Amino acid sequence: MKRLLSLLLLVAICSIASAQLQKLTVNGTERTYLEYAPQKLGENRPLFIFCHGYNQDAGWMMNNEFKNDKVSMESVCDTAKFVVVFPNGIDRAWDVGGDRDINFIKAIIEKMVKQYKIDRNRVYLGGFSMGGMLTYNAINKMSDIIAAFVSCSGPSVVTPKAGLRPIPLMHIQGTADNFGNVQPALNPWIKHNGGSTTAKVITNYNGFSGATLHIWSSGKAGGEVQLIELKDKGHWICKETQVYTGKEMWNFCKRFSLNFTAPSVSFTSPYPGTSHLFFSPTTSVTFPDIKLTATASDPNGKVAQVDFYDGSELIATLNKTPYTFTVENPAAGEHIFKAIATDNDGETAEAKVVVNYKVGRSHMFHNDFTEGGSIPLGWTTYDGSERRNGFSNGYSSGSRVLQFTSSTRDFEYGLYFRNQSGRQRAGYAKYGMAASHSTLTLCPGKYMLRYKICNWNNEEAAPLDISIEKKTGGEAIASTSYTPNVNIGNDVSKSFKGTRIITFEFVIEEEDDYLLSFYTADKVWADGVIGYMMLAAKEYASGIEIIHNSQCIMHKNAMYNLQGQRINSMQKGLNIVGGNKIWVK
Repeated sequence: MKRLLSLLLLVAICSIASAQLQKLTVNGTERTYLEYAPQKLGENRPLFIFCHGYNQDAGWMMNNEFKNDKVSMESVCDTAKFVVVFPNGIDRAWDVGGDRDINFIKAIIEKMVKQYKIDRNRVYLGGFSMGGMLTYNAINKMSDIIAAFVSCSGPSVVTPKAGLRPIPLMHIQGTADNFGNVQPALNPWIKHNGGSTTAKVITNYNGFSGATLHIWSSGKAGGEVQLIELKDKGHWICKETQVYTGKEMWNFCKRFSLNFTAPSVSFTSPYPGTSHLFFSPTTSVTFPDIKLTATASDPNGKVAQVDFYDGSELIATLNKTPYTFTVENPAAGEHIFKAIATDNDGETAEAKVVVNYKVGRSHMFHNDFTEGGSIPLGWTTYDGSERRNGFSNGYSSGSRVLQFTSSTRDFEYGLYFRNQSGRQRAGYAKYGMAASHSTLTLCPGKYMLRYKICNWNNEEAAPLDISIEKKTGGEAIASTSYTPNVNIGNDVSKSFKGTRIITFEFVIEEEDDYLLSFYTADKVWADGVIGYMMLAAKEYASGIEIIHNSQCIMHKNAMYNLQGQRINSMQKGLNIVGGNKIWVK
């Protein structure tokens, strides 16, 4: 297993001591990676991204055994002059079916292009074990920007999507490592490339009796499948003098290029899925301006112009950087913004981002709980250790949306949040925080919050606090406590039934931006699962007057405290004298 760490195939590629941990925020989540660029790199050089295995990380791979290797790979990187990046997965794992880590890899590419002027035609992706499974996932989603792919000990059940270009793919695996799964995984790609289904076989590959190379050449230009079969090898990287995994990957990938001629364009703002819920008695609401910012480049010329569209309406044409335009006084509704870049040859590229501005009296928040392993748009969770912002996905543990599978269940999806540390207010799920790119504006009036909450893994029911807080400053306007009557039992396949719908009424005194906050108990591993949540305005401010310096309001000849509960003027503790008048419009 020690050699598994050494797996630093490509990492070999560099003077590891000089590699620095870098940070990059993707979809509201801070991600990290290690990079290495040789001296005197020059411009338009290749990029190789390699993803670690399950329960590993980039640093582990880069710093074990490399310094004592008999074969130095430093010369590969320094001689061939390419940049290497080792990303870190979340929780030492990868989202091998969704888009969370696909978006991370795309963001890395964009940063490397900007930082090192990388040749977009020669970007390569590989991975070990679970990182290899991620690589297969990326083929269907990134073949337009990745020139070649390599999987080491990471077979997959992913098959080519319709219309995919011919794919250059190398797979490396030992015969003592579930080798029987490899050929079935490769067959769809061999067939897709259109060449012979009978491989050219080279035994004693590179003079190493333990290696056999299988080659399926493509019937179409630009594709090829190779398999390096390692006799009796287990779940690790081959580092023999004759067959060194890092060298083999590079020698395979360097033969392929995308030959891009079209431009590229992407939005840097606004954030995809930005939302603003505005509870108002009128539709004449003033929403904040939307700043559109895009980046664009062309591999074989220059960008002639970038056009911005709101739906089908052209709203701006820009002929030089910065490609920025401000949409003033945007209307309520869904805005699908497009940026279309046109280069000097007339070729185009398009990027899209969605912003949703909604005005109304009610909203069903649980309608966004539709993907297991995700944090929904608008939500932020914190467990005392890790903060997660929506939308992000690919989580297999910790706070996330759970999908329940039992035939007896009160809801199909639920947002799970927890308190890992036991500290006060250290476990929560909040809607409306800036980091989740959402805003909740409430006008004065009386509101009703209805919800269903279970415990996830607390045999002794743990109470939760529900709080309405100002977005700026965090002041609690109203709060309540609720102890769930159902504990699901730490298993999405378990039955659960009888979760109560709870109604919490409260009053908003002034128009402002607010947070809907759900806090676990202040105990280690206290938790909650929100399966249903609806906010509605019962009555807006017409007919409501606030009694200054007091603790109540009058509405239609009835008196209420600030939690929305009806009271009477004789109730002990109310300060309704001293010159304050109680009146109704």
